Amino acid sequence: MARMHARRRGKSSSVRPARNEAPAWSNTDKAAIEKLIVDLRKEGTSSSMIGLILRDRYGVPDVKMVTGKRIGDILKENKISSEIPEDLRDLMIKALGLRKHLGDNKKDLHNKRQLHLVEAKIRRLVKYYTGTKKLPAGFTYKPENAEILLSR
Repeated sequence: MARMHARRRGKSSSVRPARNEAPAWSNTDKAAIEKLIVDLRKEGTSSSMIGLILRDRYGVPDVKMVTGKRIGDILKENKISSEIPEDLRDLMIKALGLRKHLGDNKKDLHNKRQLHLVEAKIRRLVKYYTGTKKLPAGFTYKPENAEILLSR
């Protein structure tokens, strides 16, 4: 499979082993894991970091295998999920950083192209999330309003 904005191919990555149940050494207490997820989110941790913390510190290799729900679903049930999806939020932060850099370095053509590519990804994701109703129907990405959106 080729890369999105380059013509070269990427390296293949590792794949998790296929399992139906959690390994014997893992933490399988559903209530404790859900409480940990809620507590970590209230501290301000993103959902991807919650998964890494659960894996590295608490011995939970796969939250969905143990609880039957994804981390995002658990956060929605407890009404503490963010209004902007995490991948879109990260791309918006990246675009803001590139815009700030280009404000200081106007002739930096390489980063100007990167900004165009990142904003194209943002627009594609916004189209996807408005179609799946994870974002409101009238949501559009505007660089001027992005900083205000991210501060919430």
